[in-house]
Amino acid sequence: MTKDRKARAVGFNHVALEVGDIQEALDFYGRFLDFELKSQSETMAFIYFGDQFVNFSKGRRQAPDDARHLGLVVDDKEAVRERLKEMEVEILPGPFLDFLDPWGNRIEIVGYRNIQFTKAPNVLRGMGLAHLEKSEKALEELAKKGMAPDPAGG
Repeated sequence: MTKDRKARAVGFNHVALEVGDIQEALDFYGRFLDFELKSQSETMAFIYFGDQFVNFSKGRRQAPDDARHLGLVVDDKEAVRERLKEMEVEILPGPFLDFLDPWGNRIEIVGYRNIQFTKAPNVLRGMGLAHLEKSEKALEELAKKGMAPDPAGG
């Protein structure tokens, strides 16, 4: 690599969230998210969402998050909203579906249909989500960047 050439970011492989207790984190997130638990120890757990994952790591010591947050993309944002209400989790004020988990991690729930983030068709099929579609607005945003999905599904 020359000194002027920069690597291009391709995406995210995973995010690590610090929590107070691994099993409690799995139980909490498992009440409103469907995920695959890949591995777990007393100090760490890896939960997969298709080709990406979240790493729970034991040991959060900092104050609750303010603006810093993790945006989790889901197929049904309103189902998460309802489940969080049932769980008596406080939804934070503002235009988004944000909340603090029991350890102070700020989480924003984002609906797949309405954002540019796109899973490859083969990944969606493997996740049992091949039926998901993008809104017209999301497709327009992608088209402006030359990233509109191939109508043939490729």
